[in-house]
Amino acid sequence: MARLKSFQRLAAQYADIADFLLVYIEEAHPSDGWISTDAPYDIPKHRSLQDRLKAASLMDRENPGCLVVADTMDNSSNASYGAYFERLYVVQNQKVVYQGGRGPEGYKISELRMWLEQYTNQSHSPGTVLVEV
Repeated sequence: MARLKSFQRLAAQYADIADFLLVYIEEAHPSDGWISTDAPYDIPKHRSLQDRLKAASLMDRENPGCLVVADTMDNSSNASYGAYFERLYVVQNQKVVYQGGRGPEGYKISELRMWLEQYTNQSHSPGTVLVEV
């Protein structure tokens, strides 16, 4: 949850130059599987798209102003972007221009913040889309 709060602060700070998007993928620590002791929610393994959408709606409530979408049940976004289970991306003009490391160890909000600062200092036009998978 601490990482989510950091992401929210970053999204608020750079809302004028970027659109922020969270892609909810398969649950990393389902309550009926590999349980995390600090999990704020009781989310079982998704057995249907409806289960995944229900879990994504929890993220949606926690992230006002940030669009939350859900991956398909075949996990195509997760596989395409190599998230497993957290990753930060910047997509501009349909191209990945920033790819953070795989989470949890490689998920670094500070690194993304530096990228956005450099982008801002170079006076690029708005329209960058940030995707967290």
